[in-house]
Amino acid sequence: MPNNPKKTISSARISLYNKEVVKIFESKSDLEVWNSFNKGDEMAFNYLYRTYAGVLFQFGCQFSKDQMLVQDSIQNLFISLRKKRGSLSEVSNIKGYLLRSIQREVLRNGKNASSKMLVDDSQMDSFFQIELSPETSFIQRESENQRKIQLQEALKKLTTKQRQAILLFYEEELSYKEIAQVMDFNEVKSARKLIYRALSSLKEFIKPTI
Repeated sequence: MPNNPKKTISSARISLYNKEVVKIFESKSDLEVWNSFNKGDEMAFNYLYRTYAGVLFQFGCQFSKDQMLVQDSIQNLFISLRKKRGSLSEVSNIKGYLLRSIQREVLRNGKNASSKMLVDDSQMDSFFQIELSPETSFIQRESENQRKIQLQEALKKLTTKQRQAILLFYEEELSYKEIAQVMDFNEVKSARKLIYRALSSLKEFIKPTI
């Protein structure tokens, strides 16, 4: 059955519109994007959702095995933010703010629903299973397949908080300050120490092969 020409044209226009929206906001700072959203700019809202929904889903699934709960939490988060436009405080790092928000939203929704799929502390060790990008000279040396396998095995030996911190630092590219906020640390140095200890542990775990 041939495609509907009108539908095809409409889809092409939507795709072009989305690309234009991305171009507009990619050149702006997080603070500028957030301020536009806070002032009621619908394009800014659409940009935030399209840019961060996928990241929030992956991160939210670290706290609940119920994917529908995570998806609902993301929807609820953006609906809540949309309703509060005009009264939101300034945000200089949107990703860090949203990651912290979705973590709280998922945990709150899981408890409210008495979800059996909520990940408790005893289960957290099986989560935050990550593959690091070659961001440091230490990790870059682990380029061969065997080394990569050893690195992944070493990651499994880290504590849950260490893996979470490594994920936020290398994969999500958050600063120590932002990681401290996401992980609810009172001091930035706590995040810095956690990552330092995690990297030190990784080096020790694979020391014989370096």
